[in-house]
Amino acid sequence: MKINKKLKIGKFTYSNLFPIFYMLQKECDCSDYEFIEGVPSDLNRKIREGKIDISPSSSIEYLRNPGRYELIENHSISSAGPVGSIFLFSKRSIETLNGLTILTSSQSETSVALLKIILNKFYAIDCALKPSAEPIERGIRSNTAYLLIGDEALREALRWPELYIYDIGDLWHKNTGLPFTFALWIAGKDCCIGNKGLLRKFNDDLNKAKISALKNLREIAAESPLKDILSEDELVLYWKGISYDLGDEHKKGLELFRKYAEEMGLI
Repeated sequence: MKINKKLKIGKFTYSNLFPIFYMLQKECDCSDYEFIEGVPSDLNRKIREGKIDISPSSSIEYLRNPGRYELIENHSISSAGPVGSIFLFSKRSIETLNGLTILTSSQSETSVALLKIILNKFYAIDCALKPSAEPIERGIRSNTAYLLIGDEALREALRWPELYIYDIGDLWHKNTGLPFTFALWIAGKDCCIGNKGLLRKFNDDLNKAKISALKNLREIAAESPLKDILSEDELVLYWKGISYDLGDEHKKGLELFRKYAEEMGLI
């Protein structure tokens, strides 16, 4: 049993969850929380190792290790259509990529698995996926395609009009009719046993932060780290394209992702 004086909360460094964390830290009493920033792959590792207690985490992390975690209900990062910040940049149309190597962001796990599923199940093609930390300028020079996520993908989408740019959330939705859940909020089970009061408080605070964030997106856009790159309207449109809920349709999409991932040996 792990009893904490403070909950260690993973915090995405990407803008997709900026509205939630902004309102959480602005409007809630966060004296019981310590926020630890990281990209999804880093936070996955930290919660798996027990170094943080609660985190938004790649959905594939939860699917690979369901016995380790308690799911925080009603919260996710999902989309029913374009997600707006997970893009495959390609010199060629996706149908013509069979047999080629695609670079993938080393910061992502769910998105890489999803791309493998999309290529295999929806296009019947097989590509080698190679993790990379190279900037797109170098990576796309020597390879045909590159999967980027987060703020980097948002920025680069404005700079490469000559490339094919595929939103993989949109590709999933067009082929399944279901939302895709990129990340879930999860808590380590050891933390859950000894910190029930703090966990209830955090759950309440997270609910309040989500409600407040969705009502105040324009105010939040003025504080966004991307405010000098994207306009207020563009930021609001981006966030409105994300679903922060976890309802029945989200869970159907998550279950289909689990089924495909199992069939392909990804979990």
